[in-house]
Amino acid sequence: MQDKILDFYKDKRVFITGHTGFKGSWLCKTLSYLGAEVTGYALQPPTQPALFEMSGLEKDINSNIGDIRKLEQLKTVFKEAQPDIVIHLAAQPIVRESYKNPVYTYETNVMGTVNILECVRSKTCVKSFLNVTTDKVYLNKEWEWGYRENEELNGYDPYSNSKSCSELVTHCYRNSFFSGDNESVSISTARAGNVIGGGDFAKDRIIPDCVRAAVEGRNIFIRNPYSTRPYQHVLEPVYAYLLIAAMQYTDKKFSGCYNVGPEMQDCVCTKTLADLFIKHWGGGLKRVNEYSGGPHEAGCLKLDCSKLKANLGWAPRWNIEKAVEKTVEWTKCWASGGDVRACMDIQIEEFLCSQQERAE
Repeated sequence: MQDKILDFYKDKRVFITGHTGFKGSWLCKTLSYLGAEVTGYALQPPTQPALFEMSGLEKDINSNIGDIRKLEQLKTVFKEAQPDIVIHLAAQPIVRESYKNPVYTYETNVMGTVNILECVRSKTCVKSFLNVTTDKVYLNKEWEWGYRENEELNGYDPYSNSKSCSELVTHCYRNSFFSGDNESVSISTARAGNVIGGGDFAKDRIIPDCVRAAVEGRNIFIRNPYSTRPYQHVLEPVYAYLLIAAMQYTDKKFSGCYNVGPEMQDCVCTKTLADLFIKHWGGGLKRVNEYSGGPHEAGCLKLDCSKLKANLGWAPRWNIEKAVEKTVEWTKCWASGGDVRACMDIQIEEFLCSQQERAE
């Protein structure tokens, strides 16, 4: 399947929740590039500026603004779309925000998963469902080696814990409604590491903080300089999601849960990531370590992606240096008033072609 991934999605009907967010925008742009018929369901873009708006994605897909917590509205859009494949991204994705609004976080991340699975359960058109969660679903023991898919799920903070619950909801629905005599839908979850890339303007994330500092000509303040994370370019998990959804569409044996992250040497601490950004940006940017307090956040988090590599033949393509380089490339295009839509297309083509070359 991997050598045919560029052809698989042509004319496939794909339903994306959370399509107006950073990762959702890159996913929709990639699916549009591949010729898929995409329907999105999400709230208004969560940031200003917003990648979804500046990339003109409303011209490429059927975009529907709605709340994942509203089941009847979601069902109406879902029924009209009649999707073959569903990829669930809609979430409240920020750890610090989850401490401020835990009820909203659980409503969105847990009941939102229930609602989209109810839609899948009610329609026979769906053949493949993928729930995108996070690397933070695991009980974090602050060890140096990567977590595997069979490790205990027990996220610490409301965001991480709600995503652990989302995983459990997905497993429950698979066992209760899509097994035995009713194996009509292949179901998987994907636990991706921290993503970076052009167009992320969220609060409390290191690369958006670097971008704002660079554009405003001020120092980059690093809250947790020694926190280690599995950073990867956003196109890495986007490609992995498409691969998982396609592989299980053709053969249910590929369904399950998968980690999606970089090679171990590309799991770096926050200050290293900021230094790479400064290197590629140029112009005298400086990093300042300044812990400003705040709630608990994990100190070290890595993923073991052996299962995805062994079962689906996947491997990351862009190392951390390349990921930061491409992030800066897009950001400079945007900051100079360039064509960010064209820049996205160029980066997607470069990434997908490198995958095709690897497969051949």
